[in-house]
Amino acid sequence: MICDLETGVCGVADAEEMEIIDFNSSKKSIELYYVTDPICSHCWAIEPVLRRFIEQYGHYFNFHTVMGGLLEKWGDGPVDPANGIFKPADVAGHWREVGVHSRMPIDGSLMIDNPVQSSYPPSRVFKVIQKHHNDALAYEYLRRAREALFAFNKNISDTAVMIEIVNHLGLDGKAIVLEAEQPIGQQLLNEDFSLARSLGVRGFPTIVMINEENKGIKIVGGRPFQYYVDGLKQVLNAEELQPKQQPSLSDLLGKEKLLFSKEIEVMYDVEQSDINSFIEKELSSGSYDKKEILGELYIIKAAK
Repeated sequence: MICDLETGVCGVADAEEMEIIDFNSSKKSIELYYVTDPICSHCWAIEPVLRRFIEQYGHYFNFHTVMGGLLEKWGDGPVDPANGIFKPADVAGHWREVGVHSRMPIDGSLMIDNPVQSSYPPSRVFKVIQKHHNDALAYEYLRRAREALFAFNKNISDTAVMIEIVNHLGLDGKAIVLEAEQPIGQQLLNEDFSLARSLGVRGFPTIVMINEENKGIKIVGGRPFQYYVDGLKQVLNAEELQPKQQPSLSDLLGKEKLLFSKEIEVMYDVEQSDINSFIEKELSSGSYDKKEILGELYIIKAAK
């Protein structure tokens, strides 16, 4: 006999007397470090793939975002000679190429007219939010900052822009940005730089997965979705993994607030030609606004 805890009804138990339970199944045994930077264009390009990887396989790992320090300041020497980048204006063309290739929109003209002089200020703000609030809110700030920079052409190293972005998170932007400008801001950032060096990171994006035996893999640069899944299998020494079902588009938009077409296509395996019909099928009329920028469609959650 058995009394059901949920229904309160007592009756005959199922014929199966014994059930094997794996109490280790919910334990996250992998530490995943995502080393990045607010002005890293290739990091912006992998947002669609990384989001799906986290949504479907995040129950296998603890996710850590690490600031890498891409640009302290512009100097006399080359910043990225491999990509022909010696001065801010050189960035514009490179960013546009990344945007066209990835279909994550990048304007880039900002780097000619009003260039970001350093990626350290927005990185310090990320660290202060992380310190006083949580990783999720800091990661949301990073996303909003990248939207502002790449798609909407705003200088995210500018104090007023950083304050505006933080305010939109429901935080005190002025207080947080002011603290980030104090020595503690750079101290927190230096801790990330030290961690990145210890992980052997030399470029962005880099993802490092480490298991309980302190062994792992390092994935450098943007890769296809399955590449990250295979890497996780390898570090877990598992033949198969059990992915979670993707969230509904309604739930995803509610959390993310803004999604570009490419992000929806990657998350739900939708062809670009079918994106409009998919959105109309998945979202109720009036729950979203559809817009376009740089030839790419995007949707935002409608204001109540």
